[in-house]
Amino acid sequence: MRVAVFALGGTISVARRGESDRLTGAEIAAAVPGLEELGVELDVRDVHAVPSGSLTFAQLLDLVGDASRAVDEGAAGIVVTQGTDTLEETAYLADLVWPHDAPFVLTGAMRQAAMAGADGPANVLSAVRVAASREARGLGALVAFNDEVHAARWVRKSHSTSTAAFVSPNTGPAGHVVEGRVRVLAVPPRRGVLPARYDTARLDATRVALHCVTLDDDGALLSGVADTCRGLVVAGFGVGHVPARLAPVLGALAERMPVVLTSRTGSGSVLRHTYTAPGSETDLRERGLIDGGLLDPYKARVLLRLLLAADADRETVAKAFAEHG
Repeated sequence: MRVAVFALGGTISVARRGESDRLTGAEIAAAVPGLEELGVELDVRDVHAVPSGSLTFAQLLDLVGDASRAVDEGAAGIVVTQGTDTLEETAYLADLVWPHDAPFVLTGAMRQAAMAGADGPANVLSAVRVAASREARGLGALVAFNDEVHAARWVRKSHSTSTAAFVSPNTGPAGHVVEGRVRVLAVPPRRGVLPARYDTARLDATRVALHCVTLDDDGALLSGVADTCRGLVVAGFGVGHVPARLAPVLGALAERMPVVLTSRTGSGSVLRHTYTAPGSETDLRERGLIDGGLLDPYKARVLLRLLLAADADRETVAKAFAEHG
């Protein structure tokens, strides 16, 4: 059995604190106790050795393309090591376009290799086990961290330093790695797969803004956004509310481009028709905003940008969010 490992940058690749030396994928794998005993052949490749905050959609889609070819050539699963800063977004992007039953597993580290209690080796070991397992097949993109397995659709980074930073607030982990055994307890539903290939120039030109609503927000920061962006994600209060005076600003924007309503809370869904006051979810939907459902603002932005880069119209965008949200 063969697993293809794609090594990017991030904390897991930092050799020593304060130094710019990067560990290669082979060096990361060599530092994992017990990896050779799994009986899994590793095809390790180094790509995009940058912090995850510097990754682009185009780079990630290219990576998914390379991973897809690896599966076509016989790999049973994929492991990607990267920085944790954007891991929840990159995992969801991969999940949206990953067409295979072979697991696509992302992992990383919260502690550098030279630190006491470095978690990178354990996370890589778990990730390879998940990628090679029968239990994870057909589940799309997954995040293996701290002996937990999270569905890309639900996972979030919830802490800046903890080794247990990754959680799935709405569902809990999809599974666990226990005594080397992958235990999947909750199978995440698979949604429709989006195209995996995009024109790079069109993708780069497809800007999607994200606006987090705050107390006494009058929308002044949104001035001109429709002139520079093709879409907007709004992270509203609670179940999808905004100040009353912001509602007409958002309604005017929704006449010019898709505007998706999400919640800034980090878990739970925006509502559709429970509250009716100005600035409520009912009012905003009547003004043309699209219901983001259970998607958090960051994942909603990933989905919206891919849709718009494929020239989806508002009706297509709304249908996609009804399915994925």
